[in-house]
Amino acid sequence: MMTITKRTLLFFLLCFSLSLQAEDFNQVEEKKFIDEMVIEHDFDRRVLEKIFKKAKLQKKILEAISRPAEKSKPWYEYRQIFVTPDRIKKGAEFWKKHRNQLIEVEKQYGVPRQIIVAIIGVETYYGKHKGKYRVIDALATLAFNYPKRAIFFRNELKQFLLFTRELKIDPLSLMGSYAGAMGMPQFMPSSFQAYAVDFNKDGRINIWDNEPDIFASIANYFKHHGWQTGEPVAVPTWIKEGANVDRFVKKGIKPSIPLSDLINAGVEPKRKIDGNPLASLLVYQQKNGEDYWVAFQNFYTITRYNHSPLYGMAVYQLSEAVREAYLNDALLK
Repeated sequence: MMTITKRTLLFFLLCFSLSLQAEDFNQVEEKKFIDEMVIEHDFDRRVLEKIFKKAKLQKKILEAISRPAEKSKPWYEYRQIFVTPDRIKKGAEFWKKHRNQLIEVEKQYGVPRQIIVAIIGVETYYGKHKGKYRVIDALATLAFNYPKRAIFFRNELKQFLLFTRELKIDPLSLMGSYAGAMGMPQFMPSSFQAYAVDFNKDGRINIWDNEPDIFASIANYFKHHGWQTGEPVAVPTWIKEGANVDRFVKKGIKPSIPLSDLINAGVEPKRKIDGNPLASLLVYQQKNGEDYWVAFQNFYTITRYNHSPLYGMAVYQLSEAVREAYLNDALLK
């Protein structure tokens, strides 16, 4: 008969404990969070404990957030994901279907219809892909088990619980992305709280399947992040032979360089830009060589939705392609 020593038993208990921890939320962080919500926001402790008992840690989320496409792909591969013939075609159809609502929203907020449509096209394929994870699972996983960005996701989890309580929504019922983004615009909970609007005045903000609220919420987000009505977004450019523009590229995506300084340094926009607005110089990797673009405040505003210059360019190029497809379709009829 085999005997089990005390040391062996302790070893197996330790292994069992570690295996459980790997499947559960960090209990210390979860308890701290619950304490905070009870003290600062008057939540019922038992209600929160019940919610988190039903929530599930998602290892796939931790894997996905460590390798976002914006950081792992060059532009020519990233573009192929979002600026495709099918996404352009469906964007024009989506625009046509919701034409009157989009016109009404553009009139009020000053954000072009094609930009609103392109955001929805990139984020959810016009509502087809709104996310496969429960929002509570995504936010709790990242708030409690992803120390690198725990502060950010703890706040998003807090905002999520606050608005679901206010709107009397079951927090276990909502689906979203691996990062907890929700609805057709893929708003994070803090963005929902700050920018989502009840555009059709039905007494309820709905970014999941109410198009007027969806369009207006996106436009409101852009307006609050500096969208300039009627101003350019970005323009492709040539670089004169021998011009050294690396110092401008290194300044990043926020417009900080007078356009005249870029032109004097050998940057030649492919279409005329009125005035002398602040700009940035962006470079995009193609299979063979590089493309340069001069970008302005409206491009920077797009990147407040997602801070990647790849994302910003995908939205802009999709918006222009959808606009052309929509207008061509209208001219044929």
